[in-house]
Amino acid sequence: MGAVSRPERRSAEDPADVSLVRRIRAGDRGAVDDLYARFRRPAFALARRVLADDTLAEDVLQDVFLSVWRDPGAFDRTRDTFSSWLLAMVHHKAVDAVRREESQRRRHSRAEDERVLAAPTEVHDVEGEAWTRVVSERVRGALSTLPAAQREALTLAYYGGYTQREVAALTGAALGTVKTRMLAGMRRLKEELGGLAGGAPLGGALGGAAPVDGTSR
Repeated sequence: MGAVSRPERRSAEDPADVSLVRRIRAGDRGAVDDLYARFRRPAFALARRVLADDTLAEDVLQDVFLSVWRDPGAFDRTRDTFSSWLLAMVHHKAVDAVRREESQRRRHSRAEDERVLAAPTEVHDVEGEAWTRVVSERVRGALSTLPAAQREALTLAYYGGYTQREVAALTGAALGTVKTRMLAGMRRLKEELGGLAGGAPLGGALGGAAPVDGTSR
């Protein structure tokens, strides 16, 4: 048998990228401007698609380019091309930003709930609020029993308001996989909750039906 050779890389490194990385590693400050000019458009388009917010997308780009300047050694050209590595970093940081925004949104929602409950002079629909909280607690408990992938997809869709196509982009899973996870998760939730007999339907408990395509949210 002949010697086993290493598999060829999927795509050759762009010489311009090689030169750019070399200049960054040498501390050439002008290379940062060239890095921004070369990759700003595709990087911004990717971040904007994940975040759906221009300001947050620009913040992600600044973070990524600053990270490259501070630690150019993080790029390993034996494993990937520079452009693929850079865009993968953009996607990763954009997803992190989505999760931070969602966490802040949840904290704000909890703070608002506490403020409303603490207001003694306001008149509340006590029975309705009590039922809503019971449903919410049961749904959270049921979600915690799901496999992580199903729980993540349903949480992003029904609490975050993302479409199935956007959930696929956020999680890095295929759209068909996301649909399968959500369907299986919904079936499990119905079994756990028993349809919330006598109360709100499951879709309402989760915040309404999530759009199935990527056209609106």
